[in-house]
Amino acid sequence: MSNFTSKDVVALRQKTGLGMMDCKRALEATDGNPDRATEWLRKQGIAKGESRTGRTTGEGVVEAYIHPGAKIGVLLELACETDFVARSEDFTRLAHELAMQVAATNPIAVKREEVPQGKIDRELEIYREQIKNEGKPDAIADKIAKGKLDKYFQETCLLEQPFVKDPKVKVGDLVLEVAGKLKENVQVRRFARFALGD
Repeated sequence: MSNFTSKDVVALRQKTGLGMMDCKRALEATDGNPDRATEWLRKQGIAKGESRTGRTTGEGVVEAYIHPGAKIGVLLELACETDFVARSEDFTRLAHELAMQVAATNPIAVKREEVPQGKIDRELEIYREQIKNEGKPDAIADKIAKGKLDKYFQETCLLEQPFVKDPKVKVGDLVLEVAGKLKENVQVRRFARFALGD
């Protein structure tokens, strides 16, 4: 005997935009709990998105976003595999939300591998000096500095940032979730942020 009805399946489908069978499987896997089912579907979407990351992305969009007041503007390139997906509502919404994220948080790179080594070295040097001034032993200084560097990446790398509309979700997980839903590889290629007077 299942702990949910067909109305629960329909409600979950309306909430997530995913297929009826996916929603039914999620409710079965979570004993009919709609909140846990939503989380289960998100995890499945992220897993499906990760499985597609090696595929070629030759299509996509360049999203232009001008923040209200016209003092900040963003251009962001979001890539996918097919023109059909590039024109889909989910894909264009993701591109727009990512451009808004860049406007709001001013990241310096898409992912940590793109941060220049010189910048990383400077940050580590600053952290080690701070730790030394706090009187911490050298043996743990490196560990603390690396922990601070991870926090720096979470603040300055787009895919590691908390999503401004839902801080419990990382931007990278949001991209993978959409990739899983669209059944294509979705990649943030690059962005440029312009602020008046910068």
